[in-house]
Amino acid sequence: MVWATGWRALLAKEVLRFWKVGFQTIAAPVLTAVLYLMVFSHVLDRHVTVYGSISYTAFLVPGLVMMSLLQSAFANSSSSLIQSKIMGSLVFVLLTPLSYWGWFGAYVGSSALRGLVVGLGVFAVTVFFVQPSFVAPVWIAIFALLGSALLGTLGLIAGLWAEKFDQMAVFQNFLVMPMTFLSGVFYSTGSLPSFWQKISHMNPFFYMIDGFRYGFFGLSDVSPWLSLGIVGGAWLAVSALALYLLRIGYKIRG
Repeated sequence: MVWATGWRALLAKEVLRFWKVGFQTIAAPVLTAVLYLMVFSHVLDRHVTVYGSISYTAFLVPGLVMMSLLQSAFANSSSSLIQSKIMGSLVFVLLTPLSYWGWFGAYVGSSALRGLVVGLGVFAVTVFFVQPSFVAPVWIAIFALLGSALLGTLGLIAGLWAEKFDQMAVFQNFLVMPMTFLSGVFYSTGSLPSFWQKISHMNPFFYMIDGFRYGFFGLSDVSPWLSLGIVGGAWLAVSALALYLLRIGYKIRG
């Protein structure tokens, strides 16, 4: 019962943390995604079709939704931990009897929630630009949940590892951002030369976006089952690492 109460309290604290500054944590990424949509759709919509009949704007929307979702989920857990470390407030969480499972559930849960809220916000705005389609909504939900959980867990690991904001920026700018932009958000990997297709298929972010996009159109560059297996396996592996680091108190206990 103590575990359950502590987990809920930490989860509520993390949710309130991003909700109170929603203009920055929710509205800002939504605005960024809309600007991407306006620029790229204006330039390319009349010149590019994807999968034979899908307009470029319609193709772009799921990619922007998932990109915003992933980046927001990562930012939530990573920024929370590094801020708590630098400000010294992490000690108050360490003093509680909360288990490492409770830490994991609260940080990843709040990050997944923030990612999903941002993703819904982006999608809600983009309906003014293109009529949405939902061929397989179950796949949309599965990949949205898995993607937000995976990046929330990865952000947790980054927050544990980093000791200052400069280190966090390295993680964000040289790992998360490039893998997100090179995952097929703005293009179909099927249009790439075979060498670059193979490179793209080595990126786990590609499978999150490709599987998510399948839910909208029923079309994708690879099988959604393959994407599900890779994304699910990646989340299990990253979660195992995060739980281990939390259990040994990596960089949070002296």
